[in-house]
Amino acid sequence: MKITGKNINLRLVELEDAEFMVNLRADRKNKFLTKVDVENQRNWLIDYKVREARKTEYYFIICNKDDEPCGAVRIYDFIGDSFCWGSWLLSSDAPATAGIESALLVYEFAFYFLKFKHCHFDVRIENTKVRAFHERMGATIIKSDELDVYYELPLSQYESIKKKYLKYLPAQVLYEHF
Repeated sequence: MKITGKNINLRLVELEDAEFMVNLRADRKNKFLTKVDVENQRNWLIDYKVREARKTEYYFIICNKDDEPCGAVRIYDFIGDSFCWGSWLLSSDAPATAGIESALLVYEFAFYFLKFKHCHFDVRIENTKVRAFHERMGATIIKSDELDVYYELPLSQYESIKKKYLKYLPAQVLYEHF
């Protein structure tokens, strides 16, 4: 299963991706994550595959156009017509546009393919770069606590801001084997 973008693709994670994911999580720039080992990651992925089969969660490996892994992103916590996304990591060698493109592909998939109307998510307070990114994308802060800032982004707001970012999307996003 694959989502084809302009300069990157998203493919569903496989058990064989456990080592890549551990290495990605261990990258020095991903300082907001807990450390895991390959066995724990693989066991987590086994449990995840059950949720994927139930269509209650999707975990993607972000790949460059040569199908080399360069990141990961997850869609989960489906509540009514709202979804959450996160676990968003990019490697140091990811294409320059991988961040914006992967975010747009997540929104395209969740809003137009899965038919959600709202998005909710949280970001660690200290993760100011990611918070600034989401705020530029039109997300609204709904609350915060000592650890996280909580956001929402309705489909209507995404459609409004999407016009600004069309150059990062292909003419048509392709969903293969979903």
